[in-house]
Amino acid sequence: MIQNRLEKNLKKLQAWAEKNQIEAYRLYDRDIPEFPFIVDRYKKYFVVYDKSELIDEDKVHLPLLLEALKKIFNIQTSEIIVKKRQKQKGKQKGSVQYQKLDQKNEKIIVKENGVELYVNLWDYLDTGLFLDHRPMRYQFLKNTKGKFLNLFCYTASASVMAALSGATTYSVDMSKNYLDWAQENFKLNKLSAKKNFFFEADVLQFIADAPQQSEFIASFSTIFLDPPTFSNSKSMKTDFDVERDQNQLITCVMKLLEANGTLYFSNNKRDFKLSTEISKKFKVKNITKDSIPIDFHDQKIHHCYEIKYNR
Repeated sequence: MIQNRLEKNLKKLQAWAEKNQIEAYRLYDRDIPEFPFIVDRYKKYFVVYDKSELIDEDKVHLPLLLEALKKIFNIQTSEIIVKKRQKQKGKQKGSVQYQKLDQKNEKIIVKENGVELYVNLWDYLDTGLFLDHRPMRYQFLKNTKGKFLNLFCYTASASVMAALSGATTYSVDMSKNYLDWAQENFKLNKLSAKKNFFFEADVLQFIADAPQQSEFIASFSTIFLDPPTFSNSKSMKTDFDVERDQNQLITCVMKLLEANGTLYFSNNKRDFKLSTEISKKFKVKNITKDSIPIDFHDQKIHHCYEIKYNR
């Protein structure tokens, strides 16, 4: 059963991936209830996210999935990376505790719409590339000019796309490791450091201070804002909840946008509701449906909005 589904999905996706020079995509997305797994393909490697914690132990079919992958793709066990995320007891609802992962410190290069990006499949729960934002990155690659601001930029793959389109990019994240990774992505694509800038900072503090600087106030033609659902990092002055804090967050960010610019606001809180205050204050278009890739079955993987000034 699982082998047939994997083969069916592969037949549907392989020609599309080759045509668009896409080497990282979702092969399987919990299609069958008895197989609650996610399988992401990265060239010859496969990352399997095990979501089976709610299944009785005697009904866990992970070995069947792994055997099917090895048979279809003629790969070794070492080319399959299995990861599992477990909820943390007694903590903030929605917080998670990650099992200790590897420390290989190894990256491979994958293409997305012909653009090369580094991913690390072993050391972290995430790989350095959020596959669900591929359509947004493609839009930035094809149609971004002027100044591009990427907030909570992670490894800045969206900034790479915007820079390749001709934009001057500004990427902000509080993680030095991610910003170092981001700069590796820029060097990989031979992008000049003179037109692309990186800021190691608490994003909330950055957007609060930015309107005081002429370089930032009302100067960005495109802004990509993709905050975490919740954060209580030690580097932040206070905790953050994307639904609770959306009014202040979006209002602050809009001060950095040009009069005719566009803010793309995305988040992955499954039951997120955009506030009526934001809808009244700005021109908002829900673009979630168009921003979900064809290889994702989960239509709630994220919510995405196009926000402009009412002018």
